[in-house]
Amino acid sequence: QVQVVESGGDLVQPGESLRLSCVASGSGFSRYAMGWSRQAPGKQRESLARITSSGMTIYADSVKGRFTISRDNAKNTVYLQMNNLKPADTAVYYCNALVDSVAYWGQGTQVTVSA
Repeated sequence: QVQVVESGGDLVQPGESLRLSCVASGSGFSRYAMGWSRQAPGKQRESLARITSSGMTIYADSVKGRFTISRDNAKNTVYLQMNNLKPADTAVYYCNALVDSVAYWGQGTQVTVSA
C-alpha cells in the first residue's frame, strides 16, 4: 500500500503562480511513475502531467507551457509548478502514484484562482 498526500493548494489571483507538492510513501519511490490530475466542479477528472521514473514528462495541452512537473526522489516528492494561473484552473488537484500497474491517489488539494 502506497500513501499519497498532496499539499500546497491555495487561493490565488489570476496570473499568479503556485507550487503543489505530493509525497508518496515507500522505499521504491524512485521507480514510481507519478502524475497530477484535477477535477473542477461538475467536470470529469482531467490528467494534467506525468513523470516517469526516468524523468520523462508529458503534459496535457491545456497546461503545456504553464505547468511543470518535477520530482525529488531523495524526498519522495513530486511537484507541480503552476504559472500564469487562470480562473479556469480552479479545481481540486490530485496526485497519483503508479506502482506495479496499480494507481494510488491522494485526497486532493484545492486550488482556487479568483480576483
